[in-house]
Amino acid sequence: MRSTRRRRERTMRKIIVCTFLTLDGVMQAPGGPDEDSESGFEYGGWQKPVADDEVGTAIAGWYELSDAMLLGRKTYEIFASYWPTADPDNPFTHRMNSTHKYVASRTLTSVEWHNSTLLEGDIVDAVRKLKASDGGNINVVGSGDLAQTLMRHGLVDEYRLTIHPVIIGTGKRLFADGAIPTALEPISVSTTKGGTIVAVYRPNGKPSYDSY
Repeated sequence: MRSTRRRRERTMRKIIVCTFLTLDGVMQAPGGPDEDSESGFEYGGWQKPVADDEVGTAIAGWYELSDAMLLGRKTYEIFASYWPTADPDNPFTHRMNSTHKYVASRTLTSVEWHNSTLLEGDIVDAVRKLKASDGGNINVVGSGDLAQTLMRHGLVDEYRLTIHPVIIGTGKRLFADGAIPTALEPISVSTTKGGTIVAVYRPNGKPSYDSY
C-alpha cells in the first residue's frame, strides 16, 4: 500500500503557471491593445516590442514539456477567437489547436474550440482530480484570476515566467495583494540578449525571515 502511494505521487501531473510579466509584475494584455482593457487598461500589447527570438524558443520549450492547458474564461475566449484561424505556418498554431484545453468558467455552458473540455463543479476539486489523472503536465496560460485561485489552494507546482524590460505601473498582477507568502526554489534563470529574464521556480514552503 505504501509503495503504491509513493508511485502515484511520483506520476502526478504538475500544474505549471506560464506567464509574461513586466518588470513591475503586470500580466494584463501582453498580446495586443484590445486583448483586455478591463479597468481602463491602456497599455495592451506591451510584450512584443520587448521580446526576442530567445523568448520564443523558451516558450516553445515550455509547451513541448506539457500536453494540456488550463484556461480561465477570458483567456479561453481570446485564444478561441484567434488560434483556429491563425496562420498555419506559425509553429504555435498547430500546437495551440491540437493540445487539450481544460476551461474553468462559472458562466460558459459549452466550449467549441477543438479539444476543449469545460470543467464542472468546484474548480479546486476539479483541478485536484486533473492532477491525479493520467497524462502529462498542464500549463496555466494567462488566466490571472484562475492562477491566483490555484495559488491560494497550493495547487501550483511550478512557475515559468518571462520578465520583460518594461515598466507599466498599473494593471493586473500575477502576484497581487493578498498572495500567500511562499518561498521559491530557482530551477533555471537566464537573461536573453534583449534583456528578458526567463525564469523557472518551484514553490518551496514558507519564506524564512531574518535580519542583518
